[in-house]
Amino acid sequence: MQEQVPNRYYKKYQEIIADYNREKDRVTVEATFVQLVKFAASLDPEERRAADEGLSETDLALFDLLFKDNISKADRERLKQASKGLLAALQDVLRSMHSWTQNTATQAEVKMFILDNLWQALPRPPVTDEETAATAKRVYDYVWQQSLSGHDLTAAG
Repeated sequence: MQEQVPNRYYKKYQEIIADYNREKDRVTVEATFVQLVKFAASLDPEERRAADEGLSETDLALFDLLFKDNISKADRERLKQASKGLLAALQDVLRSMHSWTQNTATQAEVKMFILDNLWQALPRPPVTDEETAATAKRVYDYVWQQSLSGHDLTAAG
């Protein structure tokens, strides 16, 4: 599984800064800047967008599923927090559900877990009850597809 972009960026940033702190001369400062520019340029558009949003790629995928047009900046931030919280909660729940996609009882449990989580986390208004139900279905479908394709949502990041 791909490492979380903000963590990957932060680790690389820390390495570059550590080098910078060892020798604070002009050459080191210029080399540090060049390394940061190269690293930023190496990110693909989704990695860059995730880093800009302060989200992992999986958080960003969930955020995109929760996103609603024409919302306030505060509600946008609440959706980001909701996507992060949902991912963390899903990771906890799915860790104990091996092969959850093979059992209708665990499938129903995951569906209800997602709906309950979104019911509590999404800002009301602007998100309606109908939008919450539709969003929960999209999130469930995403989690289902990720699980079937071998992407381990329970791994950190």
